[in-house]
Amino acid sequence: MTLGIRDVAADAILLAGGGHALLLQLASPGVAHGVARHSDFAERPLDRLNGTLTYLTVTVFGTPDEARAVARDVGRAHAPVEGANDTALQVWVAATLYESAMRARELVHPPLGGEDAEALLAEFAVVATALGVPRASWPASRAEFAEYWSSAALDVGDEARDVARALLHPRRGPLWIRALMPTVRLVTAGLLDPGLRAAYGLELDERRYARLVRVLRTVYPRLPLAVRTAPMRRYLRSFRRLAR
Repeated sequence: MTLGIRDVAADAILLAGGGHALLLQLASPGVAHGVARHSDFAERPLDRLNGTLTYLTVTVFGTPDEARAVARDVGRAHAPVEGANDTALQVWVAATLYESAMRARELVHPPLGGEDAEALLAEFAVVATALGVPRASWPASRAEFAEYWSSAALDVGDEARDVARALLHPRRGPLWIRALMPTVRLVTAGLLDPGLRAAYGLELDERRYARLVRVLRTVYPRLPLAVRTAPMRRYLRSFRRLAR
């Protein structure tokens, strides 16, 4: 059976890739420039994660009307952000979500290959096209995605580092979020390529990270499916409740 975007998007392990996705996005100067001037982005990191996961969940699991509604919500939320409607930046953001989903998934599942990998990449195009990006702008194959990814013009500057620091070291928010942040920083550093990790000034305790991955690989796949899909079902319910 081919693994599709609905299988991947329903998996709570995607939460582990949230920090990785945000730092990848900020590594694009166009994204960092716009975000740094959006005053409350770094002040409410949980809202950003919730917004992204709500968008992904509703786009994948919602009705066509719901998918259009959540895309409009994202458009309104991004309206103050400079460059938010730039097609190239939108493709980059969607690509970071795909790449982060794959890396987070591989923390606990075997890597995808062959037809599964190609089919999933094709399905992931909806993350970009739902916002109005032309389908032709999305890589048509894994080889094309790899070429696109390796040729991305990334430059982690002061703006990106400032926002990343505020995201990973929040001074506000619920106590449980702040208590969880050391683990978030560890996973984020572990998922980042060494070059970007160094550019952000992040340190990786490799032994601690390897130990965490071993525990995840032992425990997570044994959790009931209802537990592993609970966060995404919650996002869909919350969206529908607010829509009413």
